[in-house]
Amino acid sequence: MIAFVSGTVAALAPDAAVVEVGGVGMAVQCTPNTLSTLRMGQPAKLHTSLVVREDSLTLYGFADDDERQVFELLQTASGVGPRLAQAMLAVHSPDALRRAVATADEKALTAVPGIGKKGAQKLLLELKDRLGAPVGAPAVGAPVSTGWRDQLHAALIGLGYATREADEAVTAVAPQAEAADGTPQVGQLLKAALQTLNRAR
Repeated sequence: MIAFVSGTVAALAPDAAVVEVGGVGMAVQCTPNTLSTLRMGQPAKLHTSLVVREDSLTLYGFADDDERQVFELLQTASGVGPRLAQAMLAVHSPDALRRAVATADEKALTAVPGIGKKGAQKLLLELKDRLGAPVGAPAVGAPVSTGWRDQLHAALIGLGYATREADEAVTAVAPQAEAADGTPQVGQLLKAALQTLNRAR
């Protein structure tokens, strides 16, 4: 198993990064939060989980080992594959997921694209004794909801856009973020921001 990759960031995309390791470019699928910490041409270390399928080998990357462990634990629940597990971590931090499961918070889970009410109820039952207790502060996701602008701006800068372009894109998607029910989903906002930037060019 590949436990982590460490090297220079060679490329960034909305859902992945390429890290050069010993002359080889390793494509790593990442959440927007993780991508926002990376910079082109800068050294990076990503904790990874290798998902093996008959027709593919996919490497998923995370900012820390806790996130990687939660990613793997989520997949022990029936119906949760790597893409859904990654979507859950794109919307919630590991601690927010632990808190949601510990408090049986269906609404938190249905905020993830692809999870409906019945799916959330099933996940709460299956994950109850697997994720463990939350270890962070009790504040429920407040920094994420208030910090979507910073996360989105950092992700756009990391993708190589100028500060002015990033500012304009954040402003352009602000109405969409404010209209969101609950915590704005940075992944969706990033896609919308990239569309506005592509139209402007």
